[in-house]
Amino acid sequence: MAHPTQLGFQDAASPVMEELLHFHDHALMIVLLISIMVLYIIIAMVSTKLTDKYILDSQEIEIVWTVLPAIILVLIALPSLRILYLMDEVNDPHLTIKAMGHQWYWSYEYTDYENLGFDSYMVPTQDLAPGQFRLLETDHRMVIPMESPIRVLVSAEDVLHSWAVPSMGLKMDAVPGRLNQVSFMASRPGVFYGQCSEICGANHSFMPIVVEAVPLEHFENWSSLMLEDA
Repeated sequence: MAHPTQLGFQDAASPVMEELLHFHDHALMIVLLISIMVLYIIIAMVSTKLTDKYILDSQEIEIVWTVLPAIILVLIALPSLRILYLMDEVNDPHLTIKAMGHQWYWSYEYTDYENLGFDSYMVPTQDLAPGQFRLLETDHRMVIPMESPIRVLVSAEDVLHSWAVPSMGLKMDAVPGRLNQVSFMASRPGVFYGQCSEICGANHSFMPIVVEAVPLEHFENWSSLMLEDA
């Protein structure tokens, strides 16, 4: 999760987020090279007294500043399109979860099970246990098996919400009357935090999301206990 003075992204917890981090570094490197080149040209123009008689009309320069930006845009667009297709890909999910946004909490339903669902509310500050995070903890976590394809169906009961978990590279709008879907796979075990990312009313800041990725055996034990308590 994020920590004070952090400058970069959160550590990746899914293959898609790893690709997004690589693309971010790729794009920033291109921006850095362009910035250095422009700065060099500005300094060279300011520091020299020489002039070029063809500075106002040069066919060669016009070709360069037309072709070079086009090549740069292609180098940015191709990896970006690849990641967009990866994010939309849903290949035989092992588990489907329905996430519903409410004012102001989330509810989860594991559609592969007959009666497995719960509401997830933020834990009030006065009820936090030592080591828990203020405004991020919930009374029920969305538990998933790691290294398994997961599909999340996202919608809302009342107003617009947005289900987002940065470490997983996930953000999907929750629209009343519409069912959106997002797929991912947790590449490592852990607890990953997110929040509603669409302003949805007075308590928008108080509907966190907690995803806990565990080994498959632990998930099976957890689901059995939840079904017994249902």
